[in-house]
Amino acid sequence: MLTYLDPNFSKQPFPDVHNALKNPNGLVAVGGCLSPERLINAYKQGIFPWFNPGDPLLWWSPDPRLSLFPSQFKPSKSLQRLFKKNKFTLTVNQFFPEVIQACARPRKNQPETWISPEMISAYKSLHNKGFAHSVEVSRNNTLVGGLYGVSIGQVFFGESMFHIESNASKIAFYYLIMKLREWDYHLIDCQVKSDHLMNWGAKELPRSEFIALVNQYCVKSTALAAWKNNSP
Repeated sequence: MLTYLDPNFSKQPFPDVHNALKNPNGLVAVGGCLSPERLINAYKQGIFPWFNPGDPLLWWSPDPRLSLFPSQFKPSKSLQRLFKKNKFTLTVNQFFPEVIQACARPRKNQPETWISPEMISAYKSLHNKGFAHSVEVSRNNTLVGGLYGVSIGQVFFGESMFHIESNASKIAFYYLIMKLREWDYHLIDCQVKSDHLMNWGAKELPRSEFIALVNQYCVKSTALAAWKNNSP
């Protein structure tokens, strides 16, 4: 039976993710709110929010779960060459509001976005509390690509990325990996299957294995230098 969360009770526990629906795959609960407390508790349990415009708030923990270990990142040779050219200015947490707004814009073959104003406001609050972070790619002082996600312990939960200039989002992801390695992160949650992420070394893990890793690494301390702006 699907659990309905009280929007006025952010401490209401989520149901066990192993009882999530199989169809649709991984639906854990409906309703609730997007308070920082609710969101942090969700990520710590391997749950994330996703819903289309007009839908109720939906919470997911799909099985399997696409994940990437930073140490196993395998960029293509062309991406490595592009990264080494230093064509872009790379920053961290300098333009979080601009990045999430850019990620929310409609795209080709995707006229609507799941990143609603409510979601934007919620993740800005997480950013202000030190949990949501962005990587920015700029050229000539213009933002041309980036990504954002949530960091808890030594796990980065990826949310969305965008590019205005070709390959800029790939450069953002490459830079993210370099920083996560430097900061001793152990796991990136990529949520659902993506061919280009699998080409870079991501793999689908059984949900039980993914949850065990989240439980292990979310309680680890993050490096003191993490998420401070450092250009390469």
